Amino acid sequence: MKRIIAASSNAHKIKEIQTIMSKFGMEVVSRKDAGIPDFEIEEDGETFEENSYKKAYEIMKTCGEITVADDSGLMVDYLGGAPGVYSARFAGKECDDSKNNEKLLKLLDGLSGEDRKAKFVSVITLVYPGGETLVARGECPGRIIEAPTGENGFGYDPIFVPDGYDKSFGQLSEEEKNEISHRAKALEVLERLLAERENA
Repeated sequence: MKRIIAASSNAHKIKEIQTIMSKFGMEVVSRKDAGIPDFEIEEDGETFEENSYKKAYEIMKTCGEITVADDSGLMVDYLGGAPGVYSARFAGKECDDSKNNEKLLKLLDGLSGEDRKAKFVSVITLVYPGGETLVARGECPGRIIEAPTGENGFGYDPIFVPDGYDKSFGQLSEEEKNEISHRAKALEVLERLLAERENA
């Protein structure tokens, strides 16, 4: 099997990516398991694409192997696409999920309907040592509700209800979420790109 190094150490993300990669004879290994030193990669891009590429490229430079990275976050229409690439640190550098959610809910306080529209975005980038790059973007549209509900998930999951559902990501089971999530959609695109590459 061909080894792919994941820029992430998140076991859940790696498992999702592995499901797709295994179809193409690829095995995904976390950067930690690959023995890559733990260094900080500054996510200073203005788009998910820039950050995803930077993470994959920096790790690829270090190990010289195919590398995969993803960058994801929440975009709210009313806030001009914020928190966007700052989703994880929306309420400040040392903040946690509940502080981020609190800040977002405060900014949308009193708003309804269209003003609460939002989408989760995931961009997965595969960088090959020769410089070839595959970029897959997935989006899950929905809306921000007025108070957190549900114990599942993480980040903004408890305040986000996907289109066509009356439950938040925090209430959906992992299986339900994985069928419709932004990462699932990005992985579908990546699968298509890999298939096209194999058949080229």
